[in-house]
Amino acid sequence: MEYNFDDLADRSIDSARKWDLRIVKNRFPNVRTDFIPQWIADMDFKAAPPIRNALVKMAENGAYGYTYATSRWYDSVVNWQRERHHNEVQKDWITLGYGTVPNMHVLVQALLKPGDSVLVNTPVYGPFAYAAEHNNATVITVPLIKNGTRYDLDWEKIEIEMKNKRPKLTFFCNPHNPSGRIWSKTELIRMAELCKKYKVLFVSDEVHSEHVIKGNFVSALQLPEKYLDNLVMFTSPNKAFNLGGLKLSYSIIPSDAIRKTFRQQYTRNAVTSPNVPGQIAMITAYEKCGDWLDQCVSYIKENLTILTSIVDQDFPGWEMMEMESSYLPWISVKKSEIDMETIARLMAEKAGVVVGVGDDYVANAENFLRLNIGTSHAALEEALKRMATVWRTMI
Repeated sequence: MEYNFDDLADRSIDSARKWDLRIVKNRFPNVRTDFIPQWIADMDFKAAPPIRNALVKMAENGAYGYTYATSRWYDSVVNWQRERHHNEVQKDWITLGYGTVPNMHVLVQALLKPGDSVLVNTPVYGPFAYAAEHNNATVITVPLIKNGTRYDLDWEKIEIEMKNKRPKLTFFCNPHNPSGRIWSKTELIRMAELCKKYKVLFVSDEVHSEHVIKGNFVSALQLPEKYLDNLVMFTSPNKAFNLGGLKLSYSIIPSDAIRKTFRQQYTRNAVTSPNVPGQIAMITAYEKCGDWLDQCVSYIKENLTILTSIVDQDFPGWEMMEMESSYLPWISVKKSEIDMETIARLMAEKAGVVVGVGDDYVANAENFLRLNIGTSHAALEEALKRMATVWRTMI
């Protein structure tokens, strides 16, 4: 079946934050009312038809009572991980959750004491730090090394911080958010070895692993078996299939002891059954929507080609980081010598395009913009046309 990604959803119906004028005005009071949102990491595409059909059937049935994580749900995860990522996962390793960020909070609550620390490589998704800070833990930041348009890990500093500050865990983002960098198996093994050497739990967030633009994604579950007893993997279908509002995710934890402690914290938080539509949507996505995802990725690749061409031609001073995954290009504006906040404000006010900036990525994200190309070709081209007109007046 061919899917039409030019036919976007009406985002006013689902009260989408990214499209809400009141919310946008909190950040940019003078934004144009006809703005195009290029921020917040959800896509504007309609969900895959099988998902929509399953949710319509559930809604029309009229019963929305308590449910449970079904055998079919577990099977869908096991099969998806095997077929999509070549991971052999045991059902016992899987724990249903309500989002990757909540899972991070639960893990910190379960394993850390006040004053313990978490290590992250920056820039990185802000909630990695919030999970520590909201639970009286400290954050150790190790800046990534920017080599041209690609980030590398600072292995020497990572080891120094692990050795001297003894973090309890590291939140490792693979693929990397915000840049879209996919870490190699060699890099994963090196990180796993350091974690094992210094008794740091290796926590791999793999939420952005489904939109692979180029190269090959390797899950941390592909690590040699000797590292699996020190691994927690978090993921969900939310980015892949645009289901974030349904609040369903899962963890895969091979270690019986770590998994038991993690689940005990869920019990203390009185988190019980999943929500009905979330489980139905996730099962349907994993069982029936792989072809939709493949076509979605192809469409996003086309958007990236459009973006790259226009940035090269019309945006001197902008430098796109090499994006190997996701739909969220990370762009350095340092060479323009115009600060990111000024650019974002003028784009909102003059162009009517709302872009993300590097203020929510913990550290080392100054002078970066983040765009969202999970939209139609037409919407992207219109946004870039408006932005290019404004940019010409700024330089």
